[in-house]
Amino acid sequence: MLLIVGYLIVLAAAIGTYAVHGSLMALWVPLEYLAIFGLMVGSFIAGNGGRTMKAVLKTLPSALKGSPYGKALYMDLLALMYEILAKVRKEGLMSIENDVDDPDSSPLFTKYPGVMADRHAVEFLTDYLRMMVGGNLNAFEIENLMDLEIETHHQEAHAPAHIVAKTGDALPAFGIVVAVMGVVNVMGSVGEPPAVLGKMIGGALVGTFLGILLSYGFVQPIAGQLEQKVEEGGKIYQCIKVVLLASMNGYAPQVAVEFGRKVLFSSDRPTFSELEEDLKARRK
Repeated sequence: MLLIVGYLIVLAAAIGTYAVHGSLMALWVPLEYLAIFGLMVGSFIAGNGGRTMKAVLKTLPSALKGSPYGKALYMDLLALMYEILAKVRKEGLMSIENDVDDPDSSPLFTKYPGVMADRHAVEFLTDYLRMMVGGNLNAFEIENLMDLEIETHHQEAHAPAHIVAKTGDALPAFGIVVAVMGVVNVMGSVGEPPAVLGKMIGGALVGTFLGILLSYGFVQPIAGQLEQKVEEGGKIYQCIKVVLLASMNGYAPQVAVEFGRKVLFSSDRPTFSELEEDLKARRK
């Protein structure tokens, strides 16, 4: 929603202020718009593979949505991990085997639909719980593997934002290309009256204007939104990581989830008292 608000402000500042002393019809040069759009789409297709383009198109709608990562989600996540670790401490690691193998049917996991909505995070959590149940890996080995997986996830998640940003960076150059094409057309009409030449030159310059406006006013903000969402989405993996490692190092469930609380962004982090009260309320 904020992206749309920002777009409206950009249009009001760029087009609205121009309309006060100029004619908006001077900016209506359909072929210039079509040329820049075609250059942008062609460059995007030429510079990316099919898998990458699908990832970008799949990610773009998220720029219009609010972030699902907030205090409520992290309270649920910490409560879920607390329940899992408490069950392990009381009944042993084998007691969570069925929960880990089929989280969709697990009484523990299904209590937290907000967490279950993030399938990648659930898969990350269950994968390492499964290793704890069936493997002989120590905390150091698990931590190295977690770091590698988080790094891989980050690289993959950042790709759409980088591609959108690169496309935005190219738009001013495409605007210049279109403007030069317009100037070349003007040079072939030097015998026309000044009023006609002025209109043709103005139309050519619309390409430069449009390329810069689209780049910095529309495409780059999308890249910024996607980048922020990647950073917000990566924090849930760090939270899971430190809680599980704390448990593997022998800390009680209450202390382990405190480790996880500490790595959260300040805007999403519940206080110690809030988390403690929430865990007590859930146990009743």
